[in-house]
Amino acid sequence: MQKMIALWRPVLCVLIVLSTLLSGCERPSDSDVDHASTSDRAMPATEDSAIDLREMDNPGEPVLENDFENYIERGDLEAITTHGTLRLLAPRGFEDDSLPRDGLPGDAWRALAEKFARNRGLEPQWVFVDSFADLIPALVDGRGDIIAINFSRTPERASLVAFTRPLEYVQEVLVTSREKGQKESKKASEEQSVDAADVVQVALRPGSAFAGTINDLSDTGVEYVPQYLEEAISHDDLLAAVAAGTYPATVIDSNLAEVLLPAYPELQARALLEDRRAIAWAVRTEAPELERALNEYFTEEHLVATQRQQRPKRDWAQIKDSRTLRVLTRNHPASYFMWRGELMGFDYDLLQRFAKDNGLRLSMVVPGPDVDLAEALNAGMGDVIAASLTVTEARKAQGLTFTRPYMQVTEQLIAAVPDPGVDIDTVPVAQRISGQKVAVNPFTSYYTSLETLAAAQEAPLDIVPVEGATTEYLIDAVAKGEYEYTVADSHLVAIERTYRDDFAVLGDLSGERDIAWAVRNDQPELLGELNGFLNQYYRGLFFNVTYNKYFKEEKRTLKKQQERLRTTDQLSPFDPIVRKHAVPADRDWRMVVSQMYQESRFNPKARSFAGALGLMQVMPRTAGQMGISQLYEPENGIRAGISYLEWLEERFPKTLSFDQKIYFTLAAYNAGHGHVRDARNLARQMGKDPDLWFGNVEEAMLKLSQPEYYKKARFGYVRGTEPVQYVRQIRERYFGYLSVAQKNRIRNL
Repeated sequence: MQKMIALWRPVLCVLIVLSTLLSGCERPSDSDVDHASTSDRAMPATEDSAIDLREMDNPGEPVLENDFENYIERGDLEAITTHGTLRLLAPRGFEDDSLPRDGLPGDAWRALAEKFARNRGLEPQWVFVDSFADLIPALVDGRGDIIAINFSRTPERASLVAFTRPLEYVQEVLVTSREKGQKESKKASEEQSVDAADVVQVALRPGSAFAGTINDLSDTGVEYVPQYLEEAISHDDLLAAVAAGTYPATVIDSNLAEVLLPAYPELQARALLEDRRAIAWAVRTEAPELERALNEYFTEEHLVATQRQQRPKRDWAQIKDSRTLRVLTRNHPASYFMWRGELMGFDYDLLQRFAKDNGLRLSMVVPGPDVDLAEALNAGMGDVIAASLTVTEARKAQGLTFTRPYMQVTEQLIAAVPDPGVDIDTVPVAQRISGQKVAVNPFTSYYTSLETLAAAQEAPLDIVPVEGATTEYLIDAVAKGEYEYTVADSHLVAIERTYRDDFAVLGDLSGERDIAWAVRNDQPELLGELNGFLNQYYRGLFFNVTYNKYFKEEKRTLKKQQERLRTTDQLSPFDPIVRKHAVPADRDWRMVVSQMYQESRFNPKARSFAGALGLMQVMPRTAGQMGISQLYEPENGIRAGISYLEWLEERFPKTLSFDQKIYFTLAAYNAGHGHVRDARNLARQMGKDPDLWFGNVEEAMLKLSQPEYYKKARFGYVRGTEPVQYVRQIRERYFGYLSVAQKNRIRNL
């Protein structure tokens, strides 16, 4: 089936207009692909990120042309990784196509590719070739690993290379002067014959294959003839030349035209074709693992970037209006973690009850490991912090206001298990670490405590900042001898001790400290609501049962911590089958697993009251239309579910953004495409955005269970709460998987 996933909307103010890299959508002719020669050189690294400034690593100093000596590598991701470099192919002149104009973040495409490389522990290295016609030969020959630019997916190209899932769909746009266009329209209306004066030269950049479309134009009474320019030229300069009359016409992509043409009121544009062309990245056909990694990365980046975007800062009234509470947290055993596909954690359970009591939905936001939670809260990424946060003066100085405490802990010094016979209690903690190295995350309260302790000691204390490190990771590192000491809160230490005995607690670094939730200083109403909740429940039956579940009932705690998801290597017993069918469909297999858990709890014999069967709960009639039967067989059930997802996805407009198409497809899987279409129409009538699911179409979906709305809908009544909860729960579980994967990346890099 044809894949139709559109690129995401702008995020973080000027997030992404990936297709605006100026040479990207031009296609080489078949003959160009077959015999073009190439030349390589290094591309300077970029300084900024248009994806997510909080997440991007600094690419560092520009890479000089002679600093990189290229090599031949035609293998898959494992072979590529042995070189420590990911080679990103682009046409020569690509580095000059950044324009300082809103909507055209010229380095966005570079930043996306470079971040992917660094997430894999690889150094990004740009390799230039002479033109677009040289990209595929360079990739196939092994002189690059990814064509990481705006690259049109065509049948000819797809027979030579493997494409990722489409990032965007664009149209080819013919640009002429308004005066010329008026003359052409008049000539067409008068049905005048074409003579030599009616031939219009269309200036095209080197390597462009827009000529195929131009040659098919016959509706204007004018003959258009492609004219290839001898030298590279930016789109801005090309449009300026058309405006000045140097060239009669040119062709660019529709999204680029939307940004550039307002600067040229004397120019006009019209789409050459009604259909849109897919834009994607390309890898060698022999690199399926690289293709899979890229598709997972695109889905992850897209959905996470949307979740973490800065939004208006809200107090209680605005939160109630939105019916969603956004909670900033960390993935660790006290606050928020994944267990057998279920999201759990002490903070998570408490806030679930708070949300339920107030008719709210809970949205957990896990920022990047190098993002300070106070900064994330102040940036509007969430409404409240609930992450076993210690109350400190330093955090108050950052603008945080804390709720009443709901737990007291001490900070404890951790070391590896000492040799037999060594008495670890004879030396005071402060004396033991005097002049020693202690590794902690600089965003934790431990770092501040150690700084205070160091200031009072004669021998300098060496505090080793390990950015992004979790308590679990640092305890692991100390147990393995990578660091001598670390510090952890006593309740986290207690959890770790339920399932491991490879570290020792040397004593308390501090007295008791309060743990609380945090809001901004400008959220007095939310603070009052949270305090009211804690005052009502603290040390009551619900609170005590929840507290004991995580911290007191050793057998239960041991079971959950032993089975807590610590790696995404295995999410379900059926991962190999899911990957087998999800990867060719250009889907993130982790999203499919999240949906599969929602449908069947990984039970291949599951059967719904309506007769849906198997792991993905597909109706036998639906599966039969796709030629699939025996849905209790895991492979058949999974294949049917993924095929049905593809079919549903194709029912939505190509103009839907990347992430929204995923959410709409999930909603249609649960409620049916017709009901989702009704909800989009109703959302439009309500003045909401029919192209956005959360807070827009989902609100309309809820109303389709009310007679005044469903009686007017084409497909009638639907129990709207089910698809709304379905999409949210799958998304939250997927984000839980990502937070685990994020921890793994930190551990492995």
